[in-house]
Amino acid sequence: MADRVLIMGIGNVLWADEGFGVRCVEYLSEHWHLPASVTLLDGGTQGLYLLPFLEEADTLIVFDAVDYGLEPGTLKVVEDDEVPRFMGAKKMSLHQTGFQDVIATAQLMGYCPTRLLLIGCQPEELEDYGGGLRDVVAAKIAPAVRVALSYLAQMGHVAKPGRTESDLLADPSIMQGAYEAGRPSEDEACRVGDARFFPAAD
Repeated sequence: MADRVLIMGIGNVLWADEGFGVRCVEYLSEHWHLPASVTLLDGGTQGLYLLPFLEEADTLIVFDAVDYGLEPGTLKVVEDDEVPRFMGAKKMSLHQTGFQDVIATAQLMGYCPTRLLLIGCQPEELEDYGGGLRDVVAAKIAPAVRVALSYLAQMGHVAKPGRTESDLLADPSIMQGAYEAGRPSEDEACRVGDARFFPAAD
């Protein structure tokens, strides 16, 4: 049986740079035709619901926003046994700790993928609800994808320019293009509450 590869993006697109991993798998889907042995998945914040997908994979490639304590936009790649340690480097959000638990559970049950690759990007902003990726992080989507493509090629899974259709990605309404284009202006979107209930200024 051919080696089965799962490429997963995790994170929450509603919290600025938290969406980095999800946007990476979207980019892959839109720009590259992957062989049938490779599955693309928007893992979002699904936690333990992701276990069945890991059970079916021999190799797992994960894109995520990871706090490495580096300059915003810095890419860092870790492999195999190092991956769980970095996934829990700092509790930035619920999804990170949750995915560390997913890996630990898969290992305990004996069906964790043999090879693990984490392609992480240092976030700039995580506390902007409804915000998009900051420019320095968005600029690292294509380089991060190139890392994954190179890793795949070394394993014999060669991608070609084109598209990969997957029903495991997000609804089109929250894909990056639609999400960014639909955002109201700063004047129209109050990020701190409803102006009708603010106390009147003296």
